[in-house]
Amino acid sequence: MINLDLTGKRAVVTGASLGIGEACVKMLADHGAEVCFCARTPESVEKLSSRVNDKGSIKGYIADMGQKESTQEFIEKILHEGGVDILVNNVGASPSRNFLYMKDEDWQELHELNLLSAVRCTRSFLPHMRESKWGRVVMISSSAGKYPNAALIDYGATKAAMISISKSLAKKYGSDGVLINSVLPGLIHTAMWERAASEIAEATGGKMEDVIKNNGASVPVGRYGTSDEVASLVTFLCSEAASYINGTSIEVDGGQSGHI
Repeated sequence: MINLDLTGKRAVVTGASLGIGEACVKMLADHGAEVCFCARTPESVEKLSSRVNDKGSIKGYIADMGQKESTQEFIEKILHEGGVDILVNNVGASPSRNFLYMKDEDWQELHELNLLSAVRCTRSFLPHMRESKWGRVVMISSSAGKYPNAALIDYGATKAAMISISKSLAKKYGSDGVLINSVLPGLIHTAMWERAASEIAEATGGKMEDVIKNNGASVPVGRYGTSDEVASLVTFLCSEAASYINGTSIEVDGGQSGHI
């Protein structure tokens, strides 16, 4: 029998107001974990924190992970209440912009949010995992981290760095019982992709729904994925069922990558 029970485990998910982050919070709690998460607005925190759960628990914090001080405050609040067994580094943004018009500040801001937030959280929560001889860290990277996109240059760079870091840390801390992996979502139907589809529709005079349908047709399974389908893999990687999976980068893209 596959053991996906996370009862007694304390999990942290960053950037969980919508999409994949929100789905991870719900699914980890559904499998028994005590889940802490952060979002930037009180409304997002209240909405997810109020979800009734029969097995685990959900508690939210207001934090802007693109700001070092806010990130550190979030980390300190989490550690004040106990150690962390599971960390899902999910928070991130994916602006589409022209390389020639990007300023240094653009690069720095996105690295603060996408990459350094993951570095800071992982660095802070690893000691408890090592001491406990059990831990899981999942980096929510992107297919853009492995297959660079001309419109997402800085985003792809941050996501590639997350994959690299996860593989390095997996080699370093696997012997301590801490397993560290990356998940690479492809076309997932989230608010981010709806915004992108809306921009394309506006530029071409079409409809957002048609853009999403056409994009989905390019995927071998014929559609966009869902946040729950990504969260299912994350939950598996955080469980005892994945006890020999370490240092991997797994695509959730409906077969779109097509590499050997």
